[in-house]
Amino acid sequence: MMTTLLLIALAVVAVLALVRAARRHYQPVPDLQVLEEYTRPVDLAALRNLIDPAEEDYLREHLPADKYRAIQRERLRAALEYVQRTAYNGAILVRVGEAARRNPNSEVAAAARELVNNAMRLRMNARLAMVVLYEQIVLPDVRISVGQVTDTYENLTQGLVRLTRLQHPVYAARVSSSI
Repeated sequence: MMTTLLLIALAVVAVLALVRAARRHYQPVPDLQVLEEYTRPVDLAALRNLIDPAEEDYLREHLPADKYRAIQRERLRAALEYVQRTAYNGAILVRVGEAARRNPNSEVAAAARELVNNAMRLRMNARLAMVVLYEQIVLPDVRISVGQVTDTYENLTQGLVRLTRLQHPVYAARVSSSI
C-alpha cells in the first residue's frame, strides 16, 4: 500500500513538472524594448561580495563560531537568491537569442548564437552553484567556489548588449541595466 502511494505521488510530481515545462516553453519571447519586465535584477558586485573567500575568511576570524555560521548562512541564502535570478534570466535570454538567430543579418545571427551558448552555459553553472550553495548552507564551514557563475553572467550581459546594439541600438544601455 505504501509503495503504491509513493508511486502515485511520484507520478503526480512528474506530471506537474511536465506541465510546468510545457507552460514555460510556450511563453512569448520578450521584446528587447521591454526586457526589464521579464528579467530579475542581479547585483553582480553584491553577489561577488557574498561569495568572496576573503570576506568569508574575515568573518571567520572576527566572529565567534556560532555567530559566524549564522551570518554565513544568511550570506549564502542571499547568494542563492542571486544565483537563482541568474538562472532565470538565462532562460529568458535563451528565448531572446533563439528568436534573434533567425535574423537574416549574419552578424545579428552570430551574436544571437553566442548569446544562446552563454545563456545555456550560465544556466548549467547556476544549477551547479545552487547545489553547492545549498550544501554550504547546511555545512557553512565547507569551502567550494561558485565564482564561475558571476563571470559567466557578466559574459552573458555583454553578449546581450552586443545583440541589442545590432538590433535596437537605442535600447542597449537600458537592456544592460535591466539584468
